[in-house]
Amino acid sequence: MSWYDLARGLHILAVIAWMAGLLFLPRLYAYDVEQNGKAEPLRSEMQGLLRLWQARLLGIILGPAMGAAWVFGLWLLWLRSGNGADWSFAHQPWMIAKLVGVVALSAWHGFLAGERKRIVAGASTRSGRFWRMTNEVPFLIAIVMVVSVTTEWAFG
Repeated sequence: MSWYDLARGLHILAVIAWMAGLLFLPRLYAYDVEQNGKAEPLRSEMQGLLRLWQARLLGIILGPAMGAAWVFGLWLLWLRSGNGADWSFAHQPWMIAKLVGVVALSAWHGFLAGERKRIVAGASTRSGRFWRMTNEVPFLIAIVMVVSVTTEWAFG
């Protein structure tokens, strides 16, 4: 077993957990927003449960999984560079696409975390339709990232 294979396996597991959370949290937001038109006390009971799930998903799965994905990803970069000796691969189009994807997923994660605060404060203006339409954004980004890394494509 090589260190690179270990780092790659751990990175993949962390990304799977992170992606699962990124795909599920907007769905919870859609359900939460749609409770606003319902009658009490069922509305507040259901929103309380949904908000508990949101908090747990962010705190127990999403945050740690994102952190682990970053740590193992940086470790992979270090190992791929020959322990810092050759970073030429980092300038290749496929790696740039991967890194842009990582930044985009991290930004989406931050947006989702901030939106939870707005939802709890009653200040969110997003609809259930918005959350359903944006639910697949992380997966579309992941497609580009995975294809980039597995094919190592280049121009010309």
